[in-house]
Amino acid sequence: MSSILSQLHSKYAAKTWNETFQLVRRCMEKPRDDSKPCQLLVGSLERLQEVFSVSSMNDMRSRLEVVAKRQGMGFHFSEATCYLTADLFYLEVALLPGGGVDEVKVAPHGGSPFSSRSLLQLLRSKDFAEFSTKLKDLVSQFDIPGDNDVKFQLCTAFQHLGNDMRALRHLPTAANDDNSQQMDKINGSLFGSLLAEKADFPLTIRFYSPPTGQANPSDGVNLSDEHSAQLAVSATRATHKLPMASVVPLPLQLDSRGFPVFLPTSKVAHETFPACFVLRLKPPIPMLRSFVDKINQITGVAVPDVELQWAQFHNLLAQGSKTDCSPEDERDTFFTVPAASDVRHTYVFPGEAWEAACHAGTVTDGVAFTHPAHLPHLVAVLRHQCAINTLLRSCMSQDPVSDCAQQFEVRPETDVGFSVTFRRPDKDSLATLLVSVPDCHHITCRLFGAGIGASSLEDDVAGIINRRMSIPLSLQALYEKMTP
Repeated sequence: MSSILSQLHSKYAAKTWNETFQLVRRCMEKPRDDSKPCQLLVGSLERLQEVFSVSSMNDMRSRLEVVAKRQGMGFHFSEATCYLTADLFYLEVALLPGGGVDEVKVAPHGGSPFSSRSLLQLLRSKDFAEFSTKLKDLVSQFDIPGDNDVKFQLCTAFQHLGNDMRALRHLPTAANDDNSQQMDKINGSLFGSLLAEKADFPLTIRFYSPPTGQANPSDGVNLSDEHSAQLAVSATRATHKLPMASVVPLPLQLDSRGFPVFLPTSKVAHETFPACFVLRLKPPIPMLRSFVDKINQITGVAVPDVELQWAQFHNLLAQGSKTDCSPEDERDTFFTVPAASDVRHTYVFPGEAWEAACHAGTVTDGVAFTHPAHLPHLVAVLRHQCAINTLLRSCMSQDPVSDCAQQFEVRPETDVGFSVTFRRPDKDSLATLLVSVPDCHHITCRLFGAGIGASSLEDDVAGIINRRMSIPLSLQALYEKMTP
């Protein structure tokens, strides 16, 4: 044994740690007696490998192999070129002697390889984590079930979907009012801003962003993230008919509402698959029960209710925020939010008011559909829900709850509206602001208990809410106007 160890020491004395890690990892990945490799050791070796810089061609090959296997892709190399392969696309990475990368090409199914500048920059900067994330998005887009024939057919259907979206990407909505015309392309176009023009980036739309006039975080507003959706194909339990050709007739035709006219599936070539198109929402969106029902009515691809996890809607929105419980009723939640540089509001969400089944919600990370004609209507529903979420989240904060801040009570009234009740600054009585969101572009307000001049105050606070999408900023302005 001593002689064997001595020989091993001599053999590997001149080898680098990177080469040793690579050898040990490959040995551990080889199954022995049909057993699985030691995942803990393999993971440890991969983390150790990431600590060392990539300084040779072998180092870069090893790192690319790790990334490929993490995404379930195949990997092989020939001289100075590495290939990361999936069923419907592959990456071709040309390496330099010192571990650098000369070129990255993406070859989609049925298409010629083309250079990817974005992936090339990530590898040249040695940002393997972001490179792996981008690769995961591409793999998930083409993660299509079935044998090769089915996968190729679904890929064709998906390509026609992308072509139809590109043909309509400049088409605005049918709204005619000035407020909607001032919306940017993300919030105002047919289905948002289309990001993907090449196959090295997943087909993605940005469909909602808070208005540009919204306050900065320093103003005390909890800003909502911009919402996007990656389009993909996903397996389903039931079978669905998907178009195998373009459904947008040329020249483009619009209906009376300004929406494009789509050909029905029955009028074009189509096939039946145990799969459908899907919008993968980023980030996932808390949705009210009524909005989930609207989506099901549009697509006809309903998710069984037993598979959805329902909860009080305001609790879903508050995930990640710091809350406090009322000593009288532990179901009540409190949030303290800065409303101005030196003013703070505490918003109370009564548990008993939000526990009704009609106010329940579920976090939705994907929306299935079968026809491009569904997209404009789906995006309208998603934008509508995002606008409601943005307003309610503006009342939530990660700041500690303060006892000295003025309190406002937030209660649901309808699926598209809620009320905020507060003590008037000019007298010992309560006033209530009823906020309604009929769609993502319009917010209306009614003020009760304010006495003379309530109509003028309603217009003022509605204007602020539409511009800033912030309940605290709007109520602080209202409170100041009501102060004698």
